[in-house]
Amino acid sequence: MAVSMMRLRHARDSDARAQLSHPVHFDQGFYMEDIVSNSELTRRKGKSQGGAFPGAGKPQLHYVCASSVVKPKPAPKNFLRDFLEGAAAGATAGVVVETALYPIDTIKTRLQAARAGGQINFKGLYSGLAGNIFGVLPASAIFIGVYEPVKRKLLDIFPDHLSSVAHLTAGAVGGATASLIRVPTEVVKQRMQTGQFASARTAVSSIVAKEGVRGLYAGCGAFLLRDLPFDAIQFCIYEQLKIVYKRTVNRDLYDAENAIMGAFSGAVTGAVTTPLDVIKTRLMVQGSGGHYKGIADCVAKIIKEEGAGTLLKGIGPRVMWIGIGGSIFFTALERTKQLLSQASPPKVEDFPSARTA
Repeated sequence: MAVSMMRLRHARDSDARAQLSHPVHFDQGFYMEDIVSNSELTRRKGKSQGGAFPGAGKPQLHYVCASSVVKPKPAPKNFLRDFLEGAAAGATAGVVVETALYPIDTIKTRLQAARAGGQINFKGLYSGLAGNIFGVLPASAIFIGVYEPVKRKLLDIFPDHLSSVAHLTAGAVGGATASLIRVPTEVVKQRMQTGQFASARTAVSSIVAKEGVRGLYAGCGAFLLRDLPFDAIQFCIYEQLKIVYKRTVNRDLYDAENAIMGAFSGAVTGAVTTPLDVIKTRLMVQGSGGHYKGIADCVAKIIKEEGAGTLLKGIGPRVMWIGIGGSIFFTALERTKQLLSQASPPKVEDFPSARTA
C-alpha cells in the first residue's frame, strides 16, 4: 500500500512539473525550468539539513538528456509580427537619419550634379526635406520590414558558415522591394536639391506633366545598380561584425558598439559604391533633355568629357554622410527593435546557442 501511494504521488508531481515546464534546448539535451515542491527540494537536499529548502516553489533549471524526454514541437515563426516590428524600427531609424544628415546629402548631390566648371550653391541645404521624409518613412519601413523575416528564414536554410549569403540576399530583397517608393522619392529630392523645383508637390506635378509617370522613375536602373549592392554589402558587413563581436564578448552590444560598427559598414560601402552613385545622380537630375541615354552612355560621356576621376565626385561628403548615417541608423534600429521585443514573447532566434527539437 505504501509503495502504491509513493508511486501515485510521484506520478502526480511529475505531471505537475510537466505542465509548468519551459524547455530551452542546448546541444544534445535541454534545460528544463520547473517549479519544484518544497517537500521534493527537502528530500533532494537530504533530511540531515532539515526544514524547508530556500527557493522552494521558485523556478528551477535542470539539464535533461534529450533522448529521455519527448520534446515539444517549436512554435511557428510569426512573419507578420517580424514584418511589423521591422517596419516600425526601420521607419524610426530612417526618419532620424534623414533629418539629421540631410544637409550633407544636399552638398553631395550638388557636387555630383555639377558638370565641368559648374558652381556649387551652399544655400537651402534643407530644400526638399519634408517631401523626402514623406517617402523615406514608408521606404525604410518596407525595407526593414522585408529584410528581417527574409533574413531569419534564410538563416534557417543556410548553415552557419554561409550566414553572410543570407544577409547579402536579404539586403538585396529588402532594397528591391523598397525601391518602389525610394526611386520616386529620390528623383523628387534631387531635383529639389539642385534647385529645379521649390516644393515636392510642384516637382511631382511638373515631372508627371512633362515626362509622364516614367519621369518619377528616371534613373531607376542606375538606382538599383547602386542601391541593391549597397544594401546587401552594408547590412552584410554590419551583421557579420555583430556576430563576431558578440561571440567575442559573449553579451549583447551596447549602443556605442552598434554605432561604431554601423559607421564602419556605412563608410566602407559608401566609398565602394560612389561611382554608381554619381551615375545615378546624373541620370536622375538630367530631366527630359536627356544628355545621357543610359548607364553605359553616361559612364562613357563622363569619362570622355570630364575624366574618370569624376566618377569619384562627392566621395568625401558621401563617406561622411553614410558613415555617420550608418552609426545613427543602426543604433536607432537596434534600440527600437529592443524596445519592441520587450513587449513580445521571446523568439528562438534570440538565443543563438539554442536549437529547436
